[in-house]
Amino acid sequence: QVQLVESGGGVVQPGGSLRLSCAASGRISRIDIMGWYRQAPGKQREWVADIYNTGRTNYVEPVKGRFTISRDNAMVYLQMNNLRPEDTAVYYCSADLKYWGQGTQVTVSS
Repeated sequence: QVQLVESGGGVVQPGGSLRLSCAASGRISRIDIMGWYRQAPGKQREWVADIYNTGRTNYVEPVKGRFTISRDNAMVYLQMNNLRPEDTAVYYCSADLKYWGQGTQVTVSS
């Protein structure tokens, strides 16, 4: 079993930055892929970025160049720069698409 707890969400103006954190505990040594997903009101949950245990990273096109995913032992981060209103969503951390955190709200508004 793996437990995930996200933090770092909040309200920010367009163009601002936030850093999301995901703390993993449990059998983390077996995790291959850590990812960030988001769900906006009225929309389906969508993949944002992921990082393999090899260090390889992938991003959905709209966030490329603005978001950076990183991993440090049991922590996974999502640095979000130049935020836009359309980035507003609940952001979830996932481990191997099997385990999910409770989510953290990100609101981008002037």
